[in-house]
Amino acid sequence: MEQFPNLRIFPRTSEINSKGHLVVGGYDVVDLVSEYGTPLYVFDEDTLREICREYVKAFRDIYPKTQVIYAAKAFVNLTLIKLLHEEGLGMDVVSGGEMAAALAGGMAPEKIYFHGNNKTPQELLEAVEAQIGCVVVDSFHELDILDRVAADAGRIQDILIRVSPGVDAHTHSKITTGILDTKFGFAIGTGHAESALLKAVSSPNLNLRGIHCHIGSQIFELGPYQEAIQIVLAFAAQMREHGVELTEFSPGGGFAIAYTRDQNPPSVHEYAEAITASLFQGIRELGLNEPTLMIEPGRSIVGPAGVALYTVGARKEIPDVRTYVSVDGGMGDNIRPALYEAKYEAVVANHMDSAAEDHVTIAGKFCESGDILIEDIDLAPTEPGDIIAIPASGAYCIPMASNYNMAPRPAVIMVKDGKGRIIRRRETYADLMAVDLI
Repeated sequence: MEQFPNLRIFPRTSEINSKGHLVVGGYDVVDLVSEYGTPLYVFDEDTLREICREYVKAFRDIYPKTQVIYAAKAFVNLTLIKLLHEEGLGMDVVSGGEMAAALAGGMAPEKIYFHGNNKTPQELLEAVEAQIGCVVVDSFHELDILDRVAADAGRIQDILIRVSPGVDAHTHSKITTGILDTKFGFAIGTGHAESALLKAVSSPNLNLRGIHCHIGSQIFELGPYQEAIQIVLAFAAQMREHGVELTEFSPGGGFAIAYTRDQNPPSVHEYAEAITASLFQGIRELGLNEPTLMIEPGRSIVGPAGVALYTVGARKEIPDVRTYVSVDGGMGDNIRPALYEAKYEAVVANHMDSAAEDHVTIAGKFCESGDILIEDIDLAPTEPGDIIAIPASGAYCIPMASNYNMAPRPAVIMVKDGKGRIIRRRETYADLMAVDLI
């Protein structure tokens, strides 16, 4: 067994065996592919549990009144939900489907937070009837609907108000959420946040517990979190003039992971130190009571735990231009490179002991020129049938997967101690046509 150069962006149990094969969770990925086929997404259970525990410990050691709420949009699965519940985490959901999955997976209703910018009346009704812990309200329209729905159900619904602090998180424009020009939340700078808060406290069927903000995703800098916290806490202090005391506060999530070997995001402990320091400072300077702190990691829990596996097919060499190595997946199971210009690393999983001397571009099989998983990467030489492994694939790949070109979505496997189990079966052609009517 040995390590390899980009080991740190693979699941924590990853190693190379005596055959020169990649091993994850004690399972040779060549054997995984032989048993389950490709494309295949593999999650390492030990990595998932370790990261969950790191978040709980890092924040609670500094700020005991912390709750860790997993952001389900990163990846949601019934087995994962059970694991999160066992580790003491709650869940942040953004749709009726995610909420239904959370409940079906055994998540306690009181630990479910319902986010999203345009919840439907039906979704809000389902949330109230399920007695979920909290609805994070995003618009005046939503305030009206939720108050009415709660009244009809004879229930007082706990809520947070989502505010926009006007902070640029310096991440990709499509995953920036805390600036003024955003579809999310009530802007503090325009006075809309104050109006929303006053409307919330005057709504007879709503109970305002606190304030939520979210400034973006894949955030490498600590400063934007601190800036946003100071702005939101100052707003909370002003709201005491209306008799409103902050009892719960969430600065969201957005914690970054390393997708490539040159990326160095802050550690969980560094995020915890920065966020809690800013929170303590604001509380002290503004004379606020200590609220319950809610944090919402998603990508940073599941991303490092997942590996995507593909089988090499066609090779196309264009002299003096580029060489394409095609695999049996692509934008249908991972849209991120096409959507966000996302960057990844890759290895030839059955030739881990071979030098990376072949400069290629990894292309998908979908009928789009933009279906490129990795542009310009050095790999060990490949032949048809070889296995490409792409690490840091646990977040936003399967949840954003599609059936474009009528391609079945991949199977998902959980591995631990040399054993694997299917946690999501591969779709069949029959599945693709199951909802069609003639």
